[in-house]
Order: sequence, then structure tokens, then C-alpha cells
Amino acid sequence: MNMEKLQQDLTFDEGCVNEVYLDHLGYATFGIGHLVLESDPEHGQDVGTCVSDDRIKECFEKDIANVFEDLDRNLSWWRELPDDLTLVMANMCFNLGVTRLLKFKNFLSAMKVKDWDTAAVEMIDSRWAIQVGPRAVRLRDRVLEAK
Repeated sequence: MNMEKLQQDLTFDEGCVNEVYLDHLGYATFGIGHLVLESDPEHGQDVGTCVSDDRIKECFEKDIANVFEDLDRNLSWWRELPDDLTLVMANMCFNLGVTRLLKFKNFLSAMKVKDWDTAAVEMIDSRWAIQVGPRAVRLRDRVLEAK
């Protein structure tokens, strides 16, 4: 997998904010979509608290590693996909979390058997696609390009 491309994609899709902010669900977040955890030193900090570039990089790398672990544990076949589609899977898991990604049963079944047309339809036929808009379209287009 092209790690640089994944990092670029996620930075583009998630944005990068050098302070604690509330995401669209009201959860404390910073950096590149990092949800503040109880174990984070930023936990309980006020919205607007500055976060360093080094801290953002540290959390981003850990978040990506967690995505890979979640995908490996739950969808062992994902690394056998073409490179661009491993990027799609990692991007979706980063955004949704593995628990919500696993609810995309028809999408995942189609990806596993390399039925790209069905996978693309299933991606777009979701509340997630409505919420993330252009991101879902971009990822769907990558799936269709695998044909």
C-alpha cells in the first residue's frame, strides 16, 4: 500500500486542525480526524487548545496503525485487494471506524469477491455517502476504476 498516498488522502478528506475542536457530532477532536480519547493528554482540554504538529503526527500514525489492525482482525482478505482498493478500505475504516464499516455487509461481500460494480453501488447507497459527499464519490470512482 502506498502509505504516502493514504496519508495525503486522509489529510485532504479529514483536514488538519492544530487545536481541539468539536466534530459534527460534538466530540472533541484534533489533528487529522483524531477523536480525543480519555488516555490522551488533550482529554478535558478546552476547545481551541493548541496541539503541536509533532503530536498530530504521532496520533495520526497511531490511528492509521489501529485501522490496519482492525481491518486485519476483521477482514483478513483486505490486503489482497489491488493497491488503490486497499486505500479505499483504509480510508473508509479511518472515517467510519471498524464497527460501522462492518455494517456495510453487501459492500464488503462484493469487495471480497471483486464485484466492483456492486461494491460501488453499495458504497453510494448509504447514509455515510450522503454525509461525506465528494469523499464517497471519489472512493467509489476508485472502486469502479479497478474493473
